[in-house]
Amino acid sequence: MTVDILAIAAHRDDVELTCAGTLLRAVDQGHRTGILDLTAGESGTRGNAALRAEEAERAAAILGVAERRNAGLPDAGLFNTEETRRIVAGHIRHFAPRVVILPFPVGRHPDHRVASELGRDAAFLAGLARFPADGTPHRPHKLLYSLAYREDPLKPTFVVDITDQFARKMQAIRCYGSQFDGAKAAGEIFPTGQDLYSLIEIQNAHYGSLIRTRYGEPFFTHETLAVDDVTHLGVQSM
Repeated sequence: MTVDILAIAAHRDDVELTCAGTLLRAVDQGHRTGILDLTAGESGTRGNAALRAEEAERAAAILGVAERRNAGLPDAGLFNTEETRRIVAGHIRHFAPRVVILPFPVGRHPDHRVASELGRDAAFLAGLARFPADGTPHRPHKLLYSLAYREDPLKPTFVVDITDQFARKMQAIRCYGSQFDGAKAAGEIFPTGQDLYSLIEIQNAHYGSLIRTRYGEPFFTHETLAVDDVTHLGVQSM
């Protein structure tokens, strides 16, 4: 089981909120995608781990991912340790992705911050021939950080147009009724008085407006992106 893109997140539903449209677009383009949820969400205020597992399975079917795995690490007790790096590195070797999508390394939820750091470190260690994790050594080519719902004054490196995928993204998010029905905030999404689903649409519309399209998902990379032909750059300047 190898994939082109692997999304790693702390909790079931995090991927749906931050980069589901990008995964859907990749599948539409013929790529294979996977999801690694690090915890089962057993410490969540709403619902329970068993229910969230069912919701995650339904969402994965909508997203068309080749495989969704759970690392079984403790919810609200996620740490970047030698043991957790070994576990996550083993999963990365299993998926052998070219691209890994991680949470942004700044966030109000401790698990989100740790998931970013842990995923980054495990991605590097997975490529070491003598690192004692399961599987064949593999190191991803690219790490992307989702900027969705960030309030930091950080401009995205790029935005993915998910206009054609947005309706299906919302279908996947709505699978998590135990978490989101009647909610006005979730994860890094702060309340504004609107219901959560309306707020998600507003946020995605904002990101889309940055690239002159209806809906988008923002990402950050530490590396400067290369351009092969400046005459084919998108997004009109004036």
